[in-house]
Amino acid sequence: MPETPLSPTAARDQRSLGCLVRISAQVNATEDPREALARILDEVVVTLGASSASIALIEPASATLRIEVSRGLGAEVKNTTLPLGSGITGWVALNAKPLRVSDVRLDTRYRELRSDVRSELAVPMEILGQVVGVVNCDSDRIDAFSESDLELLVLVTAEAAKSVGRLWMLGQLRAKTAQLEAILAAGQELVRDRDESDITHDLVRHARSLLRLRATIFFTVHGDALIPGASEGDLADTEFAPRVHLNESALGTALQRRKSVEIAAAGRTEENLFTRLSNTIANSTLLAVPVALEQEAFGVLLCISEGPRRFSDDERRILTTVASYAAVSLRNVRLYAKMFAVEQDLRRSERLTALGMLSAEIAHEIRNPLTVMRLLADTIGEGLAEGDPRRQDLEVMREKVGHMEGVVARVLSLAKSQSGAFKVLDLGLLARQVVLLIRLKLEQANVSCEVEALSDQLSVQADAGQIQQIYLNLLMNAIQAMPAGGSVKIVLSAEKVGDAECVVVRVKDTGTGISPEIQPRIFDSFFTGREDGTGLGLAIVKRIIRSHRGDITIESTNATGTAFRFWIPKA
Repeated sequence: MPETPLSPTAARDQRSLGCLVRISAQVNATEDPREALARILDEVVVTLGASSASIALIEPASATLRIEVSRGLGAEVKNTTLPLGSGITGWVALNAKPLRVSDVRLDTRYRELRSDVRSELAVPMEILGQVVGVVNCDSDRIDAFSESDLELLVLVTAEAAKSVGRLWMLGQLRAKTAQLEAILAAGQELVRDRDESDITHDLVRHARSLLRLRATIFFTVHGDALIPGASEGDLADTEFAPRVHLNESALGTALQRRKSVEIAAAGRTEENLFTRLSNTIANSTLLAVPVALEQEAFGVLLCISEGPRRFSDDERRILTTVASYAAVSLRNVRLYAKMFAVEQDLRRSERLTALGMLSAEIAHEIRNPLTVMRLLADTIGEGLAEGDPRRQDLEVMREKVGHMEGVVARVLSLAKSQSGAFKVLDLGLLARQVVLLIRLKLEQANVSCEVEALSDQLSVQADAGQIQQIYLNLLMNAIQAMPAGGSVKIVLSAEKVGDAECVVVRVKDTGTGISPEIQPRIFDSFFTGREDGTGLGLAIVKRIIRSHRGDITIESTNATGTAFRFWIPKA
């Protein structure tokens, strides 16, 4: 029995279904969006019998259509662009409406790419309600396409857009993942840097790489101006002004407002940003990104694009994130520099204290022989006759001994602590300040340090500098006792020592301990258990604490660590 021929409607539906099935199979066979578009176009050409076809995608930054894939149009159309609204394809993209043109010669919108084209179909490709491109089919015959062909192309384009949209989203997710990994790597490198020059060079390098920029340059804040510094990329003989005033430039505006500022074209700015501007960069878009943290401003990252470009919100966020990493690192470097300076001051103070102790020791040792010499001179003088010339020699001797006693008295007076520098201080607060000052030293030695206050009554009458010296010496001794790293704990409490209410401080480390044979002499001047030691550190500590009416002892020491305990009466 012969097969019943299909009705026109059934045949059309069968054709549509077959085309959709084949397109679905083709798209699912690849993860490359461009390859998927090419396969879709091949199927459309075969199904509709088109002599040429193309898929053009919209470039939002330039508001143009660029032919992504084509068939039958020749290689010369590969980089062809068309403004939105121009030509049949541009009209469809702008108005988001499909169009069938029976004779292109009668349509004023038509723009010729191939001279023998006579009829055309154009359908907008939409993803999530937004037109992203246009599918276009041409024929060299007049009225080659029917309304059913247009309906089929609309259906095929809609299904293709869904499939390609998924591939685009997958590609975007992968790109985002790679971008986030790059941002994380940049952040890790920036926070590891310990030099301002390294930080700024890494900043411009990572910023240029992340956004594929032509060039980047960092401007450092110097008073009321910005000074150009580290740069990366090709500046094409462009030279920047040696000083850019904060109040007279977009760079200054970005820094003051803590917000990125875009300059559409470098050559059209009226600011005195350049001393020489090449034609290559004159059309580039500039983006000024502030590098600042809270109230502290470090500079501006200036990004230079390859030609005109509109920086998206995502791109601005990326640059702001990398700039914030750099700002944190720059602040840390400056804090470390301050900490080292303070530590050096404390070290100088320690040396001066040691010198004072040494002077006092020497003066004390000299004073006793001088006293004996004076007594002997008096005794000898009693046995000499009134006119004996040796009496004059003895008088000179007494005068010189008196002069030396005066010098010794002044040295001893200078070595004494001046009680006028004493004021009410919190020993817990001072402990935390010293730990903060030497935190880099602790990090480098792989030593953790914790301050624990068991009472809120930790105030004493003391000299701040001398108390800091106590903590510094004890902590440095602890670090040296733990060459492989470890931990230190400072515990403060309010206790009764004898009849006095005192603030008691315990400094415990996890070092190797102090050997029993040297424990009795640990606080003696010039006694040390280390080859590079002066023997004055703990002696200074004990003298300072005693000048504050307190004392220090070794509370415990063994192979697992040492605990020093000192106390000072409460204020």
